[in-house]
Amino acid sequence: MPLNPSTCVLLAAVMLAPVMLSACGKTEQAATSISAAATPTQAAATQAAPTRAAPTRAALGASAPSTHAADGIAWRKASSDADVDASFALARSQNKPVFVYWGAAWCPPCNQLKATLFNRQDFIARSKAFVAVYIDGDSPGAQKLGARFKVRGYPTTVLFNPAGTELTRLPGEVDAAQYTQLLTLGMNAQRPVKAVLVAAQTATTAASLSANDWKLLAFYSWETDEQQLVDKAQLPALLKQLATACPADQPETAMRLMLKSVAVVSNAEASASAPLQQRERVLKLLADPAASRSQMDVLTNSAADLVRGLSASQSTERTALVSAFDAALKTLEADTTLSRADRLTALSARVELATIESPKDAKDARPAIPEAMQAEVRAHVASADRDITDGYERQAVITSAAALLEQADLLAESTALLESNLSRSHAPYYLMSGLASNAKKRGDTTEALRWSEAAFTQSEGPATRLQWGASYIKTLVE
Repeated sequence: MPLNPSTCVLLAAVMLAPVMLSACGKTEQAATSISAAATPTQAAATQAAPTRAAPTRAALGASAPSTHAADGIAWRKASSDADVDASFALARSQNKPVFVYWGAAWCPPCNQLKATLFNRQDFIARSKAFVAVYIDGDSPGAQKLGARFKVRGYPTTVLFNPAGTELTRLPGEVDAAQYTQLLTLGMNAQRPVKAVLVAAQTATTAASLSANDWKLLAFYSWETDEQQLVDKAQLPALLKQLATACPADQPETAMRLMLKSVAVVSNAEASASAPLQQRERVLKLLADPAASRSQMDVLTNSAADLVRGLSASQSTERTALVSAFDAALKTLEADTTLSRADRLTALSARVELATIESPKDAKDARPAIPEAMQAEVRAHVASADRDITDGYERQAVITSAAALLEQADLLAESTALLESNLSRSHAPYYLMSGLASNAKKRGDTTEALRWSEAAFTQSEGPATRLQWGASYIKTLVE
């Protein structure tokens, strides 16, 4: 599934405000580099592209791979309160829950859902038991609906009972098969996750929670909660409390809660006396391929945060933890039962860990990436570019591949990858934002402005045009 927190954050940005463009809650500079596709040859990538007119949308010619009707799911598209009310009325009349999907055509994690989840026969079969509502964030009135449902980041999936009460928010970053199991769990839940959380926080009622109740909490999409269950500032303490309270006879659930409680404290360096017990539990997890596979999404998306939270900088404990993570991530990277996006994320985590001890205040020098790892990145990206045939998957995976090349200090190759895939993308303006970001990184102001303008000019939909327009003006000002 998509890169975590699997959210393309959308802000109703004012003109000069920083703009959030993409997956994982990154800022524009980082997020737009998660935007590309296809590695031509290494030789072709060694020089920056000359200044020229950006290709027009008509010249590019790509279109969306398919429609939602072709997915096999009876989507009810909604762009107004009336549309939503009609869907909930239908759900009540049929005594079915409502599944709301909030996404956008350009968003890589949204495309990943379409490529790996919405086309699965088990998910399609399961969809017959609920009313499926699709809200395109760029449709007229969609942002008003976003406020109604308290959703912001793309993608967000929310499950409601037939009466219209929110049951849970599902984590888009988990494995597709696991997602379908969690969907069934949510549909069968006897009470909303909010009520389960209240019970879990009280000693007298926590003991009465079932294993499924605890699993509902552990796999809740805390990243897209939008403060429905807890204020963002209180989330680390809450997850720590839940991890401690989770019964010992549910080790997988307790482990996930513990990992989440550590990872959510982003970039927090542990003290010299980092919690030994937690570190030993994680080392044991990393040594077990099956156990690591079950926690794949947290390990791949939060590896660096976990290492920082569980070991002090420059310590022998950190060295051991990085080594254990690298081995486990390498196994996940090679696991063909995982999606290409998940395997790519595992490699990205390895690249990040390879430079975790590098000073962060070095403005002129980037941390050196081992040549062997750079070669591995090139090979992995080339394989993905060569083998992907699905348009949704290409938009999701290849955009992340360009970010990975940039992360591995292969900026020219990232740029070549983006350019070579413009004609193969149904949302090329997203790739153009990545090209603008790459040009900015190499100090090419002319190219940065050219691609930023092209991205804005060719962007589609009111919310996206506002977002890309703000980004273009920000580039002009800078």
